[in-house]
Amino acid sequence: MFGFEINWSYVLILPVALGVLVFALVLVWWERRLLGWWQDRLGPNRVGWFGVLQFVADAIKLFTKDDWIPPFGDRFFFVLAPFVVCAAMIMAFVVVPFDEGWVIADTNIAVLWFLAMSSLAVYGVLLGGLASNNKYALLGGLRAAAQMVTYEVFMGLSILGVVMMAGSFSLSDIVMAQADSIWYCIPQCVGLFIFIIAGLAETHRLPFDLPEAEHELTAGYHTEYSGMKFGLIMAAEYVALILLSCMITIMFFGGWLGPSFLPGFVWFGMKVFILINFFILLRAAIPRPRYDQLMSLGWKILLPLSLLNLLATGAVLLLI
Repeated sequence: MFGFEINWSYVLILPVALGVLVFALVLVWWERRLLGWWQDRLGPNRVGWFGVLQFVADAIKLFTKDDWIPPFGDRFFFVLAPFVVCAAMIMAFVVVPFDEGWVIADTNIAVLWFLAMSSLAVYGVLLGGLASNNKYALLGGLRAAAQMVTYEVFMGLSILGVVMMAGSFSLSDIVMAQADSIWYCIPQCVGLFIFIIAGLAETHRLPFDLPEAEHELTAGYHTEYSGMKFGLIMAAEYVALILLSCMITIMFFGGWLGPSFLPGFVWFGMKVFILINFFILLRAAIPRPRYDQLMSLGWKILLPLSLLNLLATGAVLLLI
């Protein structure tokens, strides 16, 4: 009637953005609870049933805390950095298909968009370290920049085998290519292994949280942050964990594909939740390496391994 047509995929923008942030808050409670069970202790159990309202209490605490900005730092970039990190992670969800047709932008450069957004987050981390004008924050920011830029290389190389097999950079096409064959976690098991390690290093979660290692750098690049700016940095870490689990599900475990007795988005959510639990329990199972060991792992082992996987994938595709 008004001469324009609504693109219903854009209706997903607000639910996806809010849903990811709420899920990240819930994960704060779930991670502490799951680690408590794993380590034979109680975990959060005071606020609500089984401590389920702990994330609400944490949010209230962050909202009401004094928001301190160091007078010796750069005020503008200090405030901007947490928003850059969190926004970059949320923007990556623009190309994530939760079910067939359930995607904000079904583009043929979705894989490149994901890699670009995950790379953009490093600027926020580096800005936070530099703008704090604190030696521990500066070292943490430089560590994070070197670690994220390094492992971005292996992350991209590890998924090129999947792109070659699917013949497309579209995440929806990658999922549908697995409908008529086995999931890519089997033929691309080496790529999956590299992608998991690179993803952990990219999101700097334990055991690869060396940019914020408390035994060396106090809290790393976010040493001077408090209040909601600290909350945004923590939320970005959990959003990155959700994004990493979504990308592994899409590229290696068939995305929303599954038996027809459940909707596709339910299968997608179950796979993502299992992967999130795996990453949480990995935190409690593996000790933190030294920084030089982490960088050596990347350049001396993962780089040649990812190149060999790429060459082997290309050779097999040419032969068949």
